[in-house]
Amino acid sequence: MPSRHDSYTPAAPGDDALGVALVIPMRGPAGIFGPACELCARLAAEEVNRHGGVLGRELTLVPVDGGAPPREIAAEVQRLIAEGAVHGVTGWHISSVRQALAPRLAGRVPYVYTALYEGGEHTEGVYLTSETPDAQLQPAVRLLAREHRIRRWFIVGNDYVWPRRTARAAAGYARATGGHVTGAAFLPLGTHDFGPTLQRIERSDADAVMMLMVGSDAVRFNRAYAAAGLDARAIRLSTLMDENMLAAGGPDAHRGLFATAGFFAGLAGQDAMDFHGAYAQAFGVTAPQPGSLGESCYEGVRLLAALIERAGSLDIPVIERATGTGTIGYDGPRGHLRIAPDRHVRQRIYLARANGMDFDVAAELDQPHYFP
Repeated sequence: MPSRHDSYTPAAPGDDALGVALVIPMRGPAGIFGPACELCARLAAEEVNRHGGVLGRELTLVPVDGGAPPREIAAEVQRLIAEGAVHGVTGWHISSVRQALAPRLAGRVPYVYTALYEGGEHTEGVYLTSETPDAQLQPAVRLLAREHRIRRWFIVGNDYVWPRRTARAAAGYARATGGHVTGAAFLPLGTHDFGPTLQRIERSDADAVMMLMVGSDAVRFNRAYAAAGLDARAIRLSTLMDENMLAAGGPDAHRGLFATAGFFAGLAGQDAMDFHGAYAQAFGVTAPQPGSLGESCYEGVRLLAALIERAGSLDIPVIERATGTGTIGYDGPRGHLRIAPDRHVRQRIYLARANGMDFDVAAELDQPHYFP
């Protein structure tokens, strides 16, 4: 079947449409998975519209470049809301963008944030579909410490809120397993020279490196790490890594690389397989791989539609009351998910190991707060 993703031009929302700002990276380090984010969101919107739309209105996506400076993104979304072009916001973008958007959107339109993040977001009207360190990183550290006898961790991250706050939590997780963090390096987005950092890792005698890096930065780091021979000495664990990043890094860059997420392209469940079939039918077999980062935007559109439909309103206080029941859910590639009263979606989390340019899912991690 021919692909439909190359010629896509978003339509302007009509008077009867429900416009949704899709804030996804179109440039910068995260731009590597922006195309998959857009296609996954489009698939979800098409499915919602086939079943009657939202409150009887067609759901129309309005892409916004989430790779721009955060203040510019927030100003653009505010403009779209003021003009009546959008009535909700979703998408994958880094935490610095979320921190710029959330206070400006509070109480105005529902905002579904789909990126894994550092936790602690409680702004009214902000709903979160993805992983947080307590559910994603903590059990992965515990399992790797037990199975691989990891005691000494070195943390490499980009220099902004998500890596820094996650690193603080990670230090506690390491201590809880009898280990410790031997060092940390936080590098600007867009870093190309990892030489000094690799030297620090080598001198630290770490058993494992925790990667808290975004997109193409992580791709370049993995290549440099393998070229330096460090992949034979210390495993790597990433909470932000998908199959598109593996493909960009090449098959020789990922020996001993683990990742943890709520979705991997290689999951064999019926829900995941149905999603892949629908995605391939819609966009063709040459479309970008719908890994966890892109797939999260499918989750975002589906949750946003479910919230508004169940509340029967676009009014934030009405949606908040409906959310507080803990009964709003939807079906998707990650199974049947519900949003908890704290505005976070609970889900299964997996640990996978890189195998060439794919991930082999090794384990489902313990989730004491998960509910189906």
